[in-house]
Amino acid sequence: MSDNSLFINLVTIELMIPYAQSLKHKRSAVRGIKDRIRSKFNASVAEVGFQDKWQRAALAVCMLGNDRRKLESDAARLRTLCEEATDVEIAAINQEWL
Repeated sequence: MSDNSLFINLVTIELMIPYAQSLKHKRSAVRGIKDRIRSKFNASVAEVGFQDKWQRAALAVCMLGNDRRKLESDAARLRTLCEEATDVEIAAINQEWL
């Protein structure tokens, strides 16, 4: 009757913020991308690295659900969303299933 499978997709994104001249500007750029990710994918997002660097940021995005193919599609759309952002550049993206 019901399928109890649960898939957890953890995507780690390292970003460059080349035009940031202060931590305030960096926080603004990171907050913008975090808000877009949350609203578009209903995912949990946290800044997990490079908090003291002006032009670098590391985000962890956790998506979970019972349809692995949908999560894979969402991860691809997440990458596209980051690539289309004008104020940040992707340094690296890693994906793992938990």
